[in-house]
Amino acid sequence: MQVRKIIFKVIICLTIYLMLSSCQKSTMDFSLEYKKYELENGLDVILHKDKSDPIVAIAILFHVGSNREKPGKTGFAHFFEHMLFQASENVGKGRFFKLIDELGGTFNGGTWNDGTVYYEVIPKDALEKMLWIESDRMGFMINTVSKAALENEKKVVKNEKRQSVDNQPYGHTNFVIHKALYPEGHPYNWQVIGSLEDLQNATVQDVKDFYEKWYGPNNATMVIAGDIDFEDVEDMVDKYFSEIPAKAEVEPLPPNPSKLSKTLKFVHEDNFAKLPEMTMVFPTVEDGHPDAYPLDYLGELLSIGKRAPLYKTIVEDRKLAPKTYTYNLPREIAGNFYFKIKAKEDIALDTVYQAVIEALQNFEKNGIDERDMDRIKTKLETDFYNSIEGVLYKAFQLVRYNEFRGTPDALKDEIRKIMAVRKDDVLRVYEKYIKDKPCVITSFVPKGKMSLALSNSQIAAIIEEEITANEESLEQPVEEISSTQKTPSKIDRSIEPKLGEMPKLSIPTIWSDTMSNQLKVFGIENNELPLVRFSLRIKGGMLMDNMEKIGTSNLLTDVMMEGTLYKTPEELEDAMGQLGTEIGIYTSAEGITLYGRCLSRHFDEVFNLFEEILLAPRWDEKEFQRLKAKTITIIKQKSVQPNYVSNTVFKKLIYGEENILANAPIGTIESVEKINMADLKTYYKNNFSPNISAFHIVGSISEEKVKKRLNALTQKWSAKEVNLPILNAPKPIEKAQLYFVDIPKSKLSVIRIGSPFVNGKHPDFYKGVVVNERLGGSGAARLFQQLREEKGYTYGAYSRMPRRINTSYFNAYSNVRSNVTLEAMQIFQTILNDYQADFSKEDLKITQNSLIKRDALRFETLKQKIGILENISTYEMPKNYIEQNQKTIVEVTLPEAKELIGKYIAPSKMIYLVVGDAKTQAHKLKRLGLGEPIFLNKSAQEIMPSVVQK
Repeated sequence: MQVRKIIFKVIICLTIYLMLSSCQKSTMDFSLEYKKYELENGLDVILHKDKSDPIVAIAILFHVGSNREKPGKTGFAHFFEHMLFQASENVGKGRFFKLIDELGGTFNGGTWNDGTVYYEVIPKDALEKMLWIESDRMGFMINTVSKAALENEKKVVKNEKRQSVDNQPYGHTNFVIHKALYPEGHPYNWQVIGSLEDLQNATVQDVKDFYEKWYGPNNATMVIAGDIDFEDVEDMVDKYFSEIPAKAEVEPLPPNPSKLSKTLKFVHEDNFAKLPEMTMVFPTVEDGHPDAYPLDYLGELLSIGKRAPLYKTIVEDRKLAPKTYTYNLPREIAGNFYFKIKAKEDIALDTVYQAVIEALQNFEKNGIDERDMDRIKTKLETDFYNSIEGVLYKAFQLVRYNEFRGTPDALKDEIRKIMAVRKDDVLRVYEKYIKDKPCVITSFVPKGKMSLALSNSQIAAIIEEEITANEESLEQPVEEISSTQKTPSKIDRSIEPKLGEMPKLSIPTIWSDTMSNQLKVFGIENNELPLVRFSLRIKGGMLMDNMEKIGTSNLLTDVMMEGTLYKTPEELEDAMGQLGTEIGIYTSAEGITLYGRCLSRHFDEVFNLFEEILLAPRWDEKEFQRLKAKTITIIKQKSVQPNYVSNTVFKKLIYGEENILANAPIGTIESVEKINMADLKTYYKNNFSPNISAFHIVGSISEEKVKKRLNALTQKWSAKEVNLPILNAPKPIEKAQLYFVDIPKSKLSVIRIGSPFVNGKHPDFYKGVVVNERLGGSGAARLFQQLREEKGYTYGAYSRMPRRINTSYFNAYSNVRSNVTLEAMQIFQTILNDYQADFSKEDLKITQNSLIKRDALRFETLKQKIGILENISTYEMPKNYIEQNQKTIVEVTLPEAKELIGKYIAPSKMIYLVVGDAKTQAHKLKRLGLGEPIFLNKSAQEIMPSVVQK
C-alpha cells in the first residue's frame, strides 16, 4: 500500500545567495539536494544523497525539549532520551550500544530546551538494520520500560548532572539565571537536566505518559543522508515506520519572552571556582524574530576583536580580566543576551560592572566600524560551508530547519536575513534590549570571598547535594520484568535484517613531496565543498622547553597570533576577518601546530597571512604581558577542577618528575612567572625549522597550486640543525599502588588506573589498541557496560592508549559518584584482573568486525582527512597505514591477543589514582587490597592527610 503523502515530487536544490557587503554580492554556488515526503502517520522524511563516502547518517528530531515539562516533573525530556537507548521490544535490552559498535558506527543523542535529537553514522551496508533499530525505538519500546531500568538510569542521569553541573566551576549559573528571569511555570524556568528530586521521584507511569504524549511520528522529522538510493530507502522507511501510529497533535508554543521590571542580583560561593565571575543576562526575543539577527551581530561586536569595546576597556585598558564574552541566545519561545566576565584573582565584581558600563558608553559614543560588519558577513559564508561538511552535519541542518521552521528551504531565508543586517539595526536593538534595561546579574565567587561579589546581591537559592558515605549498601535490588508484552506489527520485527553488501574502504588518494628546504608535504584533493584546511606541524613543542620554564612554547604560540612584523594585532585580526578565515597556533607535549581553514578562493591571501605569522613574529611586549597574566589565570582556575588535577597527577606518576612529559604544556604558575620575552625568542630561533616540520593540506585545491605556493615559502625559510631530545622510557611500575588527591566536597570521584605503554611507532602500538577495544574502547565494552549500564555509577567509563612519539601509557578512567568510589574501584579491579582470561574468540571476532567497519567513517570530513595526514608525518607511518592496520586487525590471533593483554594491561603493575572527597571516601579504599592510600597534593607531592573520616 502506498503510505507516502508526497510533498515534493521532484528533488529540490537549495542554493543560497549572500550579500557579503553593502555593495558586493556573492553567490554560494552549492546545491544541497534533498527529497522530502510525509508518511500518513505524520512523520516527515528527508533524503539527501551524497556518494562521497560509503556511509550514511540518520538524524531523528522530536519536537519536545524541557520546555514541554511541568514543575515537579522536570528533566523528563532528557531522562527519556536516556531511556530510549536502553531497550526496545525486538532489539532487546542493552543491545543498542553493542549493535552500533559491532556495525562500526557512531551514535549519540541530545536534549535541549526545545528539542531532542538522536543520530548515527554507519557504513552503508548497515542502513536497513539501523532503520529497524530506530523504528523499534520509536514505536516498540515503551513496554520494555521497567522499574529496574528506570532506577538504574536515574543514577546515570544524576551522575551526568554531578559531572556537568555540580562538580564544575560556575556550574549552577544558568540555574540561578533562569529561576530569576522566568516565573514559576514558565517553560524555561528550570534546567534541561532537571532537579535531582524530580528525577528521583520519576515513576514508570511518568515515563509512559511522556512517551505517549510527545513521541509520536507526527512530532518528528527523520533525515537519512549519505550513500543511498532514494527508491530503496523509501521502501525501507515504509516497511519499518509507516505502521507506527500517530499520537495526539502537538500544539506549538507561542512566544513567551521574559518580562523583568527591575534588575536582580544574586551571589553564590562556588566550591570549585578559583576566580570571581559576573554574568549579566538581558531578556530578548525568540529564535526567528527579526530582532534576533542584529542581536547576534551585537554579541560579536561588543566583545570579539581588538576594537570591541569590552575588550578595549576591560582587557586592554583596565586589565580586569583576560577575556570577555557577549552573545545572543535565542530559543524557540524566548531569548537572552549574555555578558560573561571571569575576572582576575581578587578583582571585585563591582569594579568589573563599572567597567562594563564604561565600555557600553564608549560603544554608544564611537558607534560601529563598517570593517567589523563586513568581517561578520564574510565569516558567515565560511561558517555555512563548515556547517555542512560531512553527511551528519548536512542531516542536522535539514532536520533542524524542517522541524522548527517547517521546511529545509528556511535555511536560505535564514542566511538572507542575517546578511541583510545593517549597522542601524544593531544600534536599534541595543537601545531596545540592552541600554538602561533591567537584567539578572550573578556573582559566582570562590569560597570565603563574598567581598568580591557585586554590591546588594542576595544569596542564590541553590540546593547542593550532600555526600553520603554508604548509599550503595542501602539500595534495595529491583527485580527486572521477566517478559515483555509485544506490540502487534504487520511484519515480523523479531527478524534482524541482514547487512547489505560490504562497502569497499574508500581511502582518498594522498600525494606527498619534500621541498628544497626539507619541508615534507602531504595533501588530499577534495572538491565537494569550496573549502581548504591546512596545518604545519613542527616537532618539539613542550619537549624543547627548559624544565624550569615549562610553558615557554605555549606562551610563544599565543604571542605569535598577536600581530606580525608588518601588522599590529588589530590589523592582523582585520586581515583574517575580511577573508573569513581561521588561523591559529597551539602547543602540545610533542609539537607545535600552526593551522588554517578558508574558502578555497581565498587560499593565496590566507597563506600570505599564515606565512607572515610563521616567519615574522611581532614580539609585542604588551601582548606578551597580557597573555602571560591570562595563562596564570587559566592555570589557577584549572587547579580546582578534579579532571584537570587527575590528569596532571596521573602523568606525574606515570612519567616521574625528571621526565618532561610529566608536565602540562601550559606550565605551572611558578614556571610561567619565570618566562620572559627573551625565552620566547630563543625558543623560536633554535627550534622552528622546516627539516623537523611537515605541511598538510586537504580540500578544493590542486597539488600543483600547493607546491607553487610552498616553493615561495622555501626561499624564505631555511633548514637548521635542531636536536630533538631522546627521552628515557619511564620506569616500569613494579607493583600496584593506590594514591588519593583530596578535593573537599567533590560530588564525584575521578578514577584513573594505568601504566606505561609503548610509543606510537612501536609494532605493538596498534595491536594494543585492538586488544583494548573490548575492555574500554567504546560504549559496548566491559567498563562502560558494567559501570554505567549495569550499575549506574557513572556517565561513562573507558580505557585508551593515546598515540605518542615517545612512550605512551594505558589509562582506564571514569568519573563516578562519590558514595560508590570503593564499589566502582572494585569493579575496575575485577574487570582488569579477569580480562586476559575472559578475552574470548567472540571478543576477538567482534573487535575485528567493529574496527574494520569503523574505518569507513574515518575519511569523511576535511578535519578527519587532515588528521590522517598528520598521523603519517608525525609518527613516520606509510601512506597506506590504515590498510596496514586492517591487516593487523585480521591477523591478530587469540593467543597473541591474550599475550598482549598480559604484557600491557597488567593490573598488578599499575597505579590506581582517585581524586575526590577524602573525608568520606579515602578510608574505605583500604579494602581494595592495595595498601594504605598515599595522599598527594595537586602537584603529585606526597603529603599527610588532613581530614579523613575513620
